[in-house]
Amino acid sequence: MSTCLVTGGAGFLGSHLCDELLRRGHHVICVDNLETGSLTNIAHIRVPEFEFLQLDIVQPYFVERPIDFVYHLASPASPIDYLRLPLHTLKVGSHGTHHTLGLAKKHRARFLIASTSEVYGDPQVHPQPETYWGHVNPIGPRGVYDEAKRYAEALTMAYHRQQGVDTAIMRIFNTYGARMRPYDGRAIPTFLRQALQDRPITVFGDGSQTRSFCYVDDLIRGMIALAESGEGGPVNVGNPNEFTLLELAETVIEITDSKSEIVHEALPTDDPQVRQPDISLARALLGWEPEIDLREGLRRTVEQAGTAALVGAGRR
Repeated sequence: MSTCLVTGGAGFLGSHLCDELLRRGHHVICVDNLETGSLTNIAHIRVPEFEFLQLDIVQPYFVERPIDFVYHLASPASPIDYLRLPLHTLKVGSHGTHHTLGLAKKHRARFLIASTSEVYGDPQVHPQPETYWGHVNPIGPRGVYDEAKRYAEALTMAYHRQQGVDTAIMRIFNTYGARMRPYDGRAIPTFLRQALQDRPITVFGDGSQTRSFCYVDDLIRGMIALAESGEGGPVNVGNPNEFTLLELAETVIEITDSKSEIVHEALPTDDPQVRQPDISLARALLGWEPEIDLREGLRRTVEQAGTAALVGAGRR
């Protein structure tokens, strides 16, 4: 039985990763400060192979139990969070990544960092391969997240080259599924919340900007495949099927049988116009590609999460 440390383990992606690692027979140590994660996401896990540690990785921390894998997912990830917590977001990418890499070094563990497609910024190359260096605005409002992740990638490679830590970098593209927070500001949870209440669906700009949406089960499968592969990366993991935000809104209305109308709002600063992963490397190195299309993934999300969770019932 391997022991896996998951930072950000009470978040959307982290909790799904904990579930799958436990299902595969691993011991899981979940670390989260609950700033954006929630105990609700892991409340269903009641097995002795699961430990929860509430702490902030921005400060030095230690784990006595021997660790085989470190999955470093901790970070505010939605615009509403990193605009509210700009300094903390930068510190998680720098201090938090430094402390977690140090822990991996101490335990001689395989270290995987969950980076992001945002390292490409508003890309001038489409779709985005891992060899593309990106077009990021470091002083814009999104810069605190984009640059935190870019720095974390550089720090990961420094630990690999100088300290000999066994590392992997995974660049995650838009992912969705049950346990998304309905008010986190991202497109799918926002559209589902609005559609399920028959309220207007708010699309930024004219809706022609594109995104590629990966269902969470596919994403987690790719993440574990990279961690267990010995490959270093960076490796894009996401769904290459591209949709405009207007197409997404129309699909959500169809799936939920909603009476919602689509309305348009001003485009946020530095909002990327295109986003599509080139997953050639993931296919070649990991034998991985997504299996669940957008309509099926949205159906599963509604079915598994339930309407109350998706509309934020009881939100203060």
